Amino acid sequence: MSAQLHAAPDRVSEVLARLATVSDPELDESVTELGFVTDVEVAAGGAVRIGFRLPTYWCAANFAFLMAEDMRLAAAALPWVTSVSVTLGEHMYAETINRGMVEKLSFQTAFGEEANGDLEQVRQIFLVKAFQRRQVALGDFLLAAGHEPEVLAPLSIAGLRALVSDEEGCGLVARYLERRWVVGSAEEGDAAFVDEAGLAVSVERFRPHLRALRRVAVNVEFNGALCRGLLAARFNEEEDATREPTLHDFIRALPSEKRQSL
Repeated sequence: MSAQLHAAPDRVSEVLARLATVSDPELDESVTELGFVTDVEVAAGGAVRIGFRLPTYWCAANFAFLMAEDMRLAAAALPWVTSVSVTLGEHMYAETINRGMVEKLSFQTAFGEEANGDLEQVRQIFLVKAFQRRQVALGDFLLAAGHEPEVLAPLSIAGLRALVSDEEGCGLVARYLERRWVVGSAEEGDAAFVDEAGLAVSVERFRPHLRALRRVAVNVEFNGALCRGLLAARFNEEEDATREPTLHDFIRALPSEKRQSL
């Protein structure tokens, strides 16, 4: 389902570009690419309204609140925006989350005793997982390109930038470096490949380190496929009939009473 767009195309495009920088904290994918954004309206005077949805009625409240808050702040950063309204639909905590957005409440204030844990701690946990997923994608690409751990492990960030020149490699480097700061200093002279504690990965640890991270990546990839399948099945969206079978097909084959509980 494509988002419903209203008002001048350039203004709507600006909002969508800002929303594209907001990620699902667990999946490390843009809320626009995931199909979560359903509606963008820009009214006269710079008032922005954003509607969004999630794959199931039961999606975690803290994740939903994080995405709503990040979308509100992303759109509000545009210089011409005067106000932002973010509305979550068809979710068990929609009323609480939407009220929190209107009143600009913290997660703890909005949910009171129901709030389970500090939202910023949750954010940090998943930022680290995103860093790990991006690192293994880059590391596997560089190893496949013939770069040995003896070359990769000692690289600085500046050295990593200089190592690749092809479009795919440069894209992976840029995406990885977007999250390199999460685990420590990320100056040009700092180590390119570090672990979750910010310690440089040695030559000896390089391959075992990447092997361990692949488990994180596989888990995220599965969750991403699950979310897409649940979202498509929940809203009865059609997909290309020529594609390979996906999780969506499995979910749509479930009895209707089971699909309605998603």
